[in-house]
Amino acid sequence: MNGKYDAFFANTPATPLVENPLDRLGWSSFFAQQTDADALLATPPVRVTSVHRSGLQVQGADINAILPPRKDATVGDWFLYEAENVPESHLLERKSLIKRRSPGKDRFEQLIAANIDTAFIVTSCNADFNIARLERYVALAFDADVTPVILLTKPDLCDDTQPYKTEAQSISDFVAVEVINATSDSVAEQLATWCKMGQTVAFLGSSGVGKSTLANALAGNENIETGAIREIDSKGRHTTTRRELHFVGTGCAVLDTPGMRELQLTDAAAGVSDLFADLQTLENQCKFRDCAHDSEPNCAIKAALKRGEIDQARVTRWRRLVAEDTFNTLSLSERKHKEKDLSKIIKSLDLKNRNERPK
Repeated sequence: MNGKYDAFFANTPATPLVENPLDRLGWSSFFAQQTDADALLATPPVRVTSVHRSGLQVQGADINAILPPRKDATVGDWFLYEAENVPESHLLERKSLIKRRSPGKDRFEQLIAANIDTAFIVTSCNADFNIARLERYVALAFDADVTPVILLTKPDLCDDTQPYKTEAQSISDFVAVEVINATSDSVAEQLATWCKMGQTVAFLGSSGVGKSTLANALAGNENIETGAIREIDSKGRHTTTRRELHFVGTGCAVLDTPGMRELQLTDAAAGVSDLFADLQTLENQCKFRDCAHDSEPNCAIKAALKRGEIDQARVTRWRRLVAEDTFNTLSLSERKHKEKDLSKIIKSLDLKNRNERPK
């Protein structure tokens, strides 16, 4: 087998992985197992680096092209590129997907990013800090099988960062928390554990908390536009207007994202359950399976609250997230069902119209 991808398929567990031109894009064995050497040469892999109204910007080993717009794809996705018939390029199975219910009244599922390894959840040490919002992001990451890391930025805006760090650490024992100055020279070193060759990281959080500044620090330049936070209300303005992958010198792919004012969970029950695993365990001990943890007898949640073993505010946030996710998931499911039925009706009418045309 001769070709520029031979090195990837020649590697065995006993043979160290040699440098592959696709490594910097995040290619791995997970995606390679979905194809073979011949198919790889005929339809080379490309990754979506940004999404525009006109289409999907993709990059490969020696490809820089535009795919037609697709509702089922997002930044970070991998395709097998069909040069002779670009619209037929095959979307590969994802190893992770971050999504939410679209903001506003429309009940759509919005794809945020695919094939992310680590989600840096960024918040600043000021009024932007919100434990409930951090829990939403962590649940989102858990559900997507993405490693969440909470980054507390702008430590200079407060006298003591420890209360912020302590509260953030209370969210989960499985989530690392770092206090970080986005403008310091030590950003790359501090985040090196998660930013190795072939890894893809995403910065998520509100506007003005330092996501783009952190991305620039990893890239070693200032190509990504940044914006300061407003002192009057600790809110930032949107400077990043689209999700875009940047490839930095360490071989890591970095995704900078616009600030999300609204983060509604959908189809994320597993992530919420993982985040509140202790409360989920208690709920399973309630006498009634549909216990509302209100006036029902033998409620394990109420008993734990009475003993002071759990916090009422955290229980309230948990119940709110469960209710929100359940509602949004059902709403989206009903919408998809209605859209499917509508599609059938339209096809039926089209067929009837063709059959009734004069011959």
